[in-house]
Amino acid sequence: MSLRQFPEGFLWGAATAAYQIEGAWNEDGKGESIWDRFTHRQHTILNGDNGDIACNHYHKMPEDVALMQALGLQTYRFSLSWPRILPEGRGQVNAKGLEFYDRLIDDLLEANIIPNITLNHWDLPQTLQELGGWVNRESIDWFADYARVVFEKLGDRVPLWTTHNEPAVLAFMGYAFGNFAPGIADYSQAFQTSHHLLVAHGKAVQVFREGNYNGEIGIVLSVNHYQPASDRQADIAACERMYQTSTALFADPLFKGEYPEPLFNWIGCHAPKIETGDLELISTPIDFVGINYYFTLNVAFAQWGGLFKLDSTQVSAPGWGQTEMGWGVNPPGLTSVLLDFKNHYGNPKLYITEGGCALPDTPNYEGFVEDWGRINYLRSHFIAAHNAIADGVNLHGYYVWTLMDNFEWAHGFSPRFGLVRVEFDSGKRIPKQSAWWYREVMNRNGVEE
Repeated sequence: MSLRQFPEGFLWGAATAAYQIEGAWNEDGKGESIWDRFTHRQHTILNGDNGDIACNHYHKMPEDVALMQALGLQTYRFSLSWPRILPEGRGQVNAKGLEFYDRLIDDLLEANIIPNITLNHWDLPQTLQELGGWVNRESIDWFADYARVVFEKLGDRVPLWTTHNEPAVLAFMGYAFGNFAPGIADYSQAFQTSHHLLVAHGKAVQVFREGNYNGEIGIVLSVNHYQPASDRQADIAACERMYQTSTALFADPLFKGEYPEPLFNWIGCHAPKIETGDLELISTPIDFVGINYYFTLNVAFAQWGGLFKLDSTQVSAPGWGQTEMGWGVNPPGLTSVLLDFKNHYGNPKLYITEGGCALPDTPNYEGFVEDWGRINYLRSHFIAAHNAIADGVNLHGYYVWTLMDNFEWAHGFSPRFGLVRVEFDSGKRIPKQSAWWYREVMNRNGVEE
């Protein structure tokens, strides 16, 4: 076997999100989030699961940091719970909530693990949702004020920040399809939410710059690979609409200061209201972009395909099947999306901020999981990332999704994405075979093929 060596200083880590692991949903002054409200409604989550306890990370944080250190993580990407810090979404700060993250950062730094903080991983305070949520233009200022509180407390010790995680997922799963919180099905609200998320991002970046903090700030986008199902013009056009909706809708205003005109012509009355100065604010220069890649889709025109009139099917690369989520495994798709950012958006500094797979993960009698399928998945995607670097992509790190099995949104606790197995009844953590394999990758800064 040969070793694919990564550039010196390449960062290796794992990622989580607050609602998916923290639990303690109503403790120590925390306010209610839209996910608390959504999961407490009937028939929203598989098996009636919720994140009330999740992995109990709020109480097991020191143990979890010690585990990260034992596994050799160089960096840890996590999100803050907005309502844990500002229970009403604005106004009075909850000191206990902010102190939790203060301790987490100190523990990470003591363990020589670089913190990478996401401000918004979808858990908007419910009080703000009742004022219209992200559809309300005031959400731009709510988010900037929240960011300012966090920067003032934590900005002296955190080198990497992202504003939003996957705004496309929040906007469309939450406001167009209704599968995620807040559970609204309205395309007009989804596109307006997309725009307000981007303006809020720009305003938070400006707050960060005005504070002269030493770290870097960016945004995390969900960027899957799309290819037309055939060479028919209708399929090619449908594929372009899919790309514009999921990628260009966000990357074009960030890097080009404009929205994709063909998409806006297509959606017509659903297009968001844009005010003077919005696009200048959105395109405020950032330091990096996080890329979350999970799958590749064949896209075809569909006569009855809703607003976008398209249909998509999962694509597995030769020799690969699908994950437990039904997602096709296609490592070359990762190389393609990274090259797309190099070729169309000026080759910005990139991190892969999520990449991983859910597998059945059957444990042995001791609870240990020999997850060679996950090892093969990660190895192939690391090699795909290395191929992109060899082609000139400005890639600086890789965060595996996820550190530990957790609450996987509408799928509840059934899918297991973690490097570490969690016994949800007891809270016990058991590193899987992939965790120890990944430690060797990090130690070598390279992967064997």
